[in-house]
Amino acid sequence: MNFDKPINRAGSQSSKWDLMQRGFGVDPKDGIAMWIADMDFEAPDFLQSATQGLIEKANYGYFCGMESFHEAVDWWMHSRHDWHVNPEWTFLTFGLGHGIATTLQAFTDPGDTIVTFTPVYHEFQAKIEKTGRVNLQLPLIQDADGLYRMDFDAYDALMTGREKLLLISSPHNPAGRVWTQSELTAMAAFCQKHDLLLISDEIHQDLTFAGQKHLTAARAMPEILDRLIITTAASKSFNIAGARTGCVIIPDPALRARFAPFFHSFDISPNLLGTELTKAAYSPQGAEWLDALNTYLEGNYTLFKSAIDAIPGLKIMPMQSTYLSWVDTKDTGLTREEVRKRVYETAKIAATPGHTLGKGGESFLRFNLGTQRALVQKAAQRLTDAFADLR
Repeated sequence: MNFDKPINRAGSQSSKWDLMQRGFGVDPKDGIAMWIADMDFEAPDFLQSATQGLIEKANYGYFCGMESFHEAVDWWMHSRHDWHVNPEWTFLTFGLGHGIATTLQAFTDPGDTIVTFTPVYHEFQAKIEKTGRVNLQLPLIQDADGLYRMDFDAYDALMTGREKLLLISSPHNPAGRVWTQSELTAMAAFCQKHDLLLISDEIHQDLTFAGQKHLTAARAMPEILDRLIITTAASKSFNIAGARTGCVIIPDPALRARFAPFFHSFDISPNLLGTELTKAAYSPQGAEWLDALNTYLEGNYTLFKSAIDAIPGLKIMPMQSTYLSWVDTKDTGLTREEVRKRVYETAKIAATPGHTLGKGGESFLRFNLGTQRALVQKAAQRLTDAFADLR
């Protein structure tokens, strides 16, 4: 578990590194990739062993034995999140983005309104638009501690009656907010009041810091199981997004009966690599590695926060989970273009621009801290230098 080991991913078909010049004008030769939610750590031994096992079998044909996959998912969810998952509840999708898009199409019609709390993962907006739905963005607010909160009284006034579904990120991307039981209870009441289905995207569920506990929606909101869909995957926690395997989990039989015909009409089947890597991840070895990873990520955040706190005009939102740091540049007095030049051209850091994450994100940048600490330190120093004249 040497998370400090340098890994050169440039030229390896890594989207994070090989697309950052095209997307941000930052050359991977001397730039630092801190945008897409992808980690730079070497794959752990248990994942390598799973891949090697496929190579040794030398057979990539049709396969069976999905019982062991569902057993691994259930073991993981129960041991980490106190929730038993029946195999009958689970639909395997071609990655979680595909799972969310499929779910939107199964439960809503073109022109329907989908609610999100923004700023939020930019692909929510993209999926809503691509499926011909309309996005109602309800802005999160910051409390005295700088944490995002939901203001349901304000949201009630913004609802039009055309809304069919609420799509949330839990834990929240960006900023790593872990929603509390009282917040989730209020969210459940909001869904009941406005007759909304709820898709809870819990892909970051395992990346929590010390003292924090992710509450899966199925356990935290049992009163709305009849309107609840959970989407999750091992891809963020174990950096196996390339294996394109996600889970749509629907505990309620009536909702499953609505979803299943639409889902099966695409004749979707699981893929061999994705299922084997997920099984390897959802294991005691995976749990041990993940615990060490979370400690390391929190250390990266502590280092990065210390640097950002010392730069006048920059404010970092307190993180409770994930590896995605949310930094507000509003108090610098600089325009978005001026900030862009300092970060992308002077510091040579590719960070996600906050305006792409919806209403409320306009003055923010999202920095991916899922990398070697030496790179986090280098990025922190570059940002310190790039904004040095503001002191």
